[in-house]
Amino acid sequence: MISPIDRQAALRRMEAASRETRHQLDMVERQIIRRMTALISSLGRQKNAYRRGRRPEPDAFLARYRSNLAAITAERQPEIDALSRKLARQEAAIDALRARRCLPNSERRVA
Repeated sequence: MISPIDRQAALRRMEAASRETRHQLDMVERQIIRRMTALISSLGRQKNAYRRGRRPEPDAFLARYRSNLAAITAERQPEIDALSRKLARQEAAIDALRARRCLPNSERRVA
């Protein structure tokens, strides 16, 4: 049987690991945002069509932005999926440990 102190230590370690995984997932998302921010200036430069007599398409910039965002996100999607699955497993384990910790003593012995 695990002592309450060992269980608390395990819970703290699991919570720290979960925070680290969440931090890694947030870092990937920030990197995607940073790359898209760097691309915005190059996406908006395609305005010379108006000088040649054609009117610029109002949704062209947004379409280019969305397609580039989808491409960049698709590059990192396996990493995002793996981190998301890992985070879900960690949170489930934390919830299970918390649930076991809150059970009365008589129920702990039976389970």
